[in-house]
Amino acid sequence: MNSPALSITSAVPDPALLDLPWNLPLADWPTEHIAALPKGISRHLVRFVHLAGHVIAVKETTSELARQEYDMLRTLQRLDVPCVEPVAVISNRTDAGGEPLAPVLITRHLRFSLPYRALYSQTLRAETGTRLVDALAVLLVRLHIAGFFWGDVSLSNTLFRRDAGAFAAYLVDAETGKLYDGGLSNGQRENDLEIARVNIAGELLDLQTGGRLGEDLDPVEVADGIVAAYRTLWAELTGAESFPSSERWRISERVERLNALGFDIEELSIQQDDTGDGTRVRIQPKVVDAGHHSRRLLRLTGLDAGENQARRLLNDLDAYRAIGDRAQQDEEMIAHEWLVKVFEPIVRAIPRELRGKLEPAEVFHQLLEHRWHLSEETGRPVPVAEALTDYIDTVLRHRRDEVTVVGPPTAMLTAPLALGEEEQEEDWRKNV
Repeated sequence: MNSPALSITSAVPDPALLDLPWNLPLADWPTEHIAALPKGISRHLVRFVHLAGHVIAVKETTSELARQEYDMLRTLQRLDVPCVEPVAVISNRTDAGGEPLAPVLITRHLRFSLPYRALYSQTLRAETGTRLVDALAVLLVRLHIAGFFWGDVSLSNTLFRRDAGAFAAYLVDAETGKLYDGGLSNGQRENDLEIARVNIAGELLDLQTGGRLGEDLDPVEVADGIVAAYRTLWAELTGAESFPSSERWRISERVERLNALGFDIEELSIQQDDTGDGTRVRIQPKVVDAGHHSRRLLRLTGLDAGENQARRLLNDLDAYRAIGDRAQQDEEMIAHEWLVKVFEPIVRAIPRELRGKLEPAEVFHQLLEHRWHLSEETGRPVPVAEALTDYIDTVLRHRRDEVTVVGPPTAMLTAPLALGEEEQEEDWRKNV
């Protein structure tokens, strides 16, 4: 009996997929195909694999779950939700003897992203833990605004990218998620929030058991932080506000607060009511869209950066524009001049062998920070060229490559590390 033909489901299939050893279980793939990148904890076997000049993540799962998650990730991408990019579903796999092999879901590796376990060396500091949870809270709010119930919120199911002193979170695992056209009920949101709190506490307690938490970090307190961060942001983005009609300036103030948080208002409902206390105005954002600063930076310069990175670059651009009293000149012309004379020369000055350390926008942000600290230490304004040389030699050169970092073996929720893998993981952590 002939085996069924290999099936590839993909919006834009890559012919190079046919060159991979689909007749082997994923655990047995030759090392020549495997990319050494840090992996998070997963209930399924996951491998990073080289494919035609880039890296993909291959996850063994069931046919139903693979197709369901593939479709969900495509939908979330259309909704502009931060998540990994789905590439394909491979099914009808068989080994050399014709025995069936597990179908796989393929996603594109998110460059410069790291699982939470890769963001600490010997111990996870309280500051880092809080920033990770804050980033996850922002992601969860964005998902809920889109009507997405995650069902398995955790640090393990999230990837993080550095974003100008903070982190930006991206959904990795949408296997348990469901999208509701009419939006989520308060009960569904609270359920997701409680799942997040319990899972995060468990993940951090696991690190604590292994002696990898800072002494000043309380796992339960950090996990509770996602509840507070989420509710504060949700109220700011969706909550109604009422005030006397004489204080109409508060409408602009509300918009500015939302912009400062990185959100744009697509629609604002304003109602004016006559009450016994006089005329009052009631406002409520109807639809909020994340990426206010990122979109402005992209429009002005063509640079695609994280929200906090974009905010920092725009601050530098605005400062550049203020020099010589050019505030009245065309903003786009000044932005192009800044790009050519300030940003691009700094990026080009980074030695080629160090360009995999960090994204260009993150390098620029860190350089600005480094220059400020040097000026404070020396008591004089430090020129950019001098700060750049010092930053490259004393900071950047000693960082690991976050685009090509060698990571520990894939961890499984249901299985302990194999003999020798704990030592491998410890060696890797010492180099983080």
